[in-house]
Amino acid sequence: MYSLYNLLIYITWQFLKIAAFFNPKLKLFVKGRHRVFGHLGKNIRKGDRLIWVHTASLGEFEQGLPVIKALKDTYPRHKVLVTFFSPSGYEVKKNSREADFITYLPVDIRSNAEKFLDLTRPEIALFVKYEIWPNYLKGLSQREIPAVLISGRFTPDQVFFKGYGGFMRKALRKFSHYFVQDERSVQLLEGLKIHEVTLSGDTRFDRVSEILERDNTLGFMDDFKGKDLCFVLGSTWPEDEALLLPFLQDPPPGLKILIAPHDIKEAHLNALREKLPGKTLFYSEMGEQDASGYDVLVLDTIGLLTKVYSYADLAYVGGGFATGLHNTLEPAVFGIPVLTGPKYHGFSEAEELVKLGGISVVDGPETFSARIHELVGDEKARERQGKINAHYVASRKGATKKITDHLKNHMKF
Repeated sequence: MYSLYNLLIYITWQFLKIAAFFNPKLKLFVKGRHRVFGHLGKNIRKGDRLIWVHTASLGEFEQGLPVIKALKDTYPRHKVLVTFFSPSGYEVKKNSREADFITYLPVDIRSNAEKFLDLTRPEIALFVKYEIWPNYLKGLSQREIPAVLISGRFTPDQVFFKGYGGFMRKALRKFSHYFVQDERSVQLLEGLKIHEVTLSGDTRFDRVSEILERDNTLGFMDDFKGKDLCFVLGSTWPEDEALLLPFLQDPPPGLKILIAPHDIKEAHLNALREKLPGKTLFYSEMGEQDASGYDVLVLDTIGLLTKVYSYADLAYVGGGFATGLHNTLEPAVFGIPVLTGPKYHGFSEAEELVKLGGISVVDGPETFSARIHELVGDEKARERQGKINAHYVASRKGATKKITDHLKNHMKF
């Protein structure tokens, strides 16, 4: 099966190299991987002691970050190598100081896995959430390097639990230990006779909780919000923004609105500009302007949204009408009401907060407008819904400590 798998991955890689000529994102995916081995060979020294952390994309990096920070504090003589599968993660974090080395993960062909492990010689490998790459896991096992899955989450529809999933089950069993988010994942793994499992919870709760402890002050937000209520729409897609436009025809008085689009490319921003009302300010054009005179602010940059949420009295999280829900925990941690679209299933924290009443689901412009008017007009309702969210996040912290305690007690560093 490994021979067939390697052949399929090789053919796919050749196809991707051709497709990259016509797709900018695929071009990054392919071009970035051509530089990996040269970069690693140049920068990793013979005596370096490495902890390898692999993440699929930006969300998984944020999920793994509390563990990365804890390991760097506990083992300051070690260096941390972070690899990404997706350009959307690597391109944002490639210059981050939160790891010593950041690269793409070469595609999972046997020769790539062997060369990568020969160059890096990690003492332990951590895979975040669901990245299962058979050749890398086999190589780690052959070298007796522990591989640990953190913040894993398993569902019955995954290939590991299908009759035809024997090859991927074999790869899954290469992990030394599994830290999972929920009881269902424990049960599914035990059904495969995998018992080295710890129900640790999700490290994202530790990550978002850190946001409360830092300085979230933003001068432009102090000016923009003033003493008014502030409604933040984060990581919006066009389908989400379509809800807002009718609402802006008759918004509640004294409400400031900030939109943080997921797509900040010029074409999308220009289309959004044409639809929004006249008193709209774009962050990139702010300069020395006084933001207090505007009712709508468009955050056409990245890296500030989590701080902006600290100014929100209520928030809408995008993706619930489009390609997939974005992070609802980032606004929820601030103890404010959260709204989103109907496509929240499969996101456990969203499902739970909808049941608890911390997240309101809207299915179109009418329900969107009605719910915003209700919350703006009822301070006690905002407080009740916000407290549900704050308590939910606070009560689920602690996964990072469970993981690092295990590594400290059972891994040889």
